[in-house]
Amino acid sequence: MGSKTEAKYLVEIKTSKTRFKISKEKGDSLKGIIGGKTLARMKNEYVDCPVTSATKPFIECFSCGNFIRRVKGQVHCQGERI
Repeated sequence: MGSKTEAKYLVEIKTSKTRFKISKEKGDSLKGIIGGKTLARMKNEYVDCPVTSATKPFIECFSCGNFIRRVKGQVHCQGERI
């Protein structure tokens, strides 16, 4: 994470009225890093992933190797196949 990387894609974060199901392992791994209220809000957010061309919950995007940062409702993505 120390290297500077350029964002190939700027992906908008969208909000859903329903929560997305995430695996228990991903939820537990993020509990120590992210606060409870933030994690609860993130469960309602999703992105249209440019790498897989599919809709993904934001938590999956956050734990992806292409994730660089989240700024003002957008995800900066490297866009490389993993």
